[in-house]
Amino acid sequence: MSGCATNLTPAPTAESQAPNHDYLIGAGDSVNVIVWRNPEVSMVVSVRPDGKITTPLVEDVVAIGKTSTELARDIEKALAKFIQQPVVTVIVTAFSGPYSEQIRVIGQAAKPQALAYRKGMSLMDVVIAVGGITEFASGNKANIIRTVDGKQQTLNVRLNDLIKDGDISANVPVRPGDVLVIPQSFF
Repeated sequence: MSGCATNLTPAPTAESQAPNHDYLIGAGDSVNVIVWRNPEVSMVVSVRPDGKITTPLVEDVVAIGKTSTELARDIEKALAKFIQQPVVTVIVTAFSGPYSEQIRVIGQAAKPQALAYRKGMSLMDVVIAVGGITEFASGNKANIIRTVDGKQQTLNVRLNDLIKDGDISANVPVRPGDVLVIPQSFF
């Protein structure tokens, strides 16, 4: 029965947690663009599905995949044609993040969805955000699918131990781009 064998990796540990992580702007985020001493060109805008934003005097600036500081510098460059030495601050006010940075939860979660990654996020944070697991879930057979250096890994996680038994050792760190798969129990 070697064809049925799966290549599962043990649950991730705190040491495997993502390194320092700066938030990257994604489609659907809202950003507050503040131009110092120029309130007429300051405004809150949403990042469009194509990853760009438009503000007064600045059309179609790519925002997706940039930090708020990087976006502010890009807007300053564009505004320099119209305003002498503009000083721009960008504040992200609603978070989705780029798709590659989101945590996706599929299967037997109460509310399967994609979540914006937050630094230090753990499996428990993800389970709380999706409202827990259904009564039909096989929680201890759940997996995290993670891509590391272009290679896909499947990591065992123990949701029943974490949720029902309170076993904090089952609370593992998650990384940007992780997919949590919660299978259905067959009995």
